[in-house]
Parts: sequence; C-alpha cells; structure tokens
Amino acid sequence: MLLALFVITAVSGGLLGLVYGMTKDAIAEVDLKKNQAAIEAVLNTGTPIDRIEEAVVDELPCNLAYDAQGNLLGAAIKTYSNTGFNGRIELMVGVLADGTINAVSVLSQSETPGLGANMVQPKFKDQFNGKNPASFNLKVKKDGGDVDAITAATISSRAFTGAVKLACDSFEAHKSEFMKGGNDHE
Repeated sequence: MLLALFVITAVSGGLLGLVYGMTKDAIAEVDLKKNQAAIEAVLNTGTPIDRIEEAVVDELPCNLAYDAQGNLLGAAIKTYSNTGFNGRIELMVGVLADGTINAVSVLSQSETPGLGANMVQPKFKDQFNGKNPASFNLKVKKDGGDVDAITAATISSRAFTGAVKLACDSFEAHKSEFMKGGNDHE
C-alpha cells in the first residue's frame, strides 16, 4: 500500500510539474501585458511620454515617465497590501510629478465578492483620482481620513488605502531623485 501511495504521489507531482512548465511562459506573458496596460492607464495624462525608465524604490517596482525635455511627468508604482480581508492586494498607482494621484488600477485581489471585491469599481477606486496626499488624508473616514470606505468592507478599504499611501509616500521620499532623471533609484 505504501508503494502504491508513493507511485501515485510521484506521478501526480510529475504531471503538475509538466503542466506548470508548459504554462509558466503564457502566465508570465499575461502578467506582463496586465502590468503594461495598468501602467498606461495610470499614467494617461494627455501629455506625450517620451521615455519610461524602470526603477525600484523602497522595494516597489516603479516606472518613471519623462517628456521629450526630460521633465518628470509622473510615476506608475506597483504597490501592495498584505492586510486585505482575504490576503494580498496589488495595485498600480499613477502619481504625477506634483504628488497628485492620477489614477489607481487593481492588479490582483481576492477579497469577498460583493463586498471588498468592489474595490475594482469606479465608485471606490476613482475617489483617489486627482487627490494630493498633502491635502487629502489617505485613511478611511472611520479612522479620521478622507476616504469613503466600501460598505461592510472596512478592512479591504483600509488595505487598499494603505497600499495607495505606501506608493505616494515612496514617491514623495524619492521625488528629487526622479526629477533629475537619474538611474540610481535603488
């Protein structure tokens, strides 16, 4: 019986490894396209982007957008929160050169359908658009901030808002480096 169990386990493991090997490139390509679409969406300001420079700031992947004169237009920062109701939430946050949030795109989340999963709806995520953290308190109203939480999903709302704040704080801390257009953003 032990031998049969070992054979079944070995065959199952081998099949799983084979399927993973066959699909990992396709999955990586889908993730890359999803990230590119999110970058374009959050940096869409109407001003032509001449170049995008990749960087990592405070361990967050960042795409810096510059115009033809080398002026910083903004950044698309991939951020996350591990404190959602059902786990990790990943966002792409577009921050303009003056620190204003241009747009937020949800990359992944596993929150409760009909509750926390409503973070993808414009009613919630678009309330950050055009807001500058210097004058807009990035906390839910229940915690003394300016963000309208999703009804019955305060934990998800806090996690989303925290991830946006993480991106904005990181951008603000490194903005002077970004303005120079340098490559030393580690």
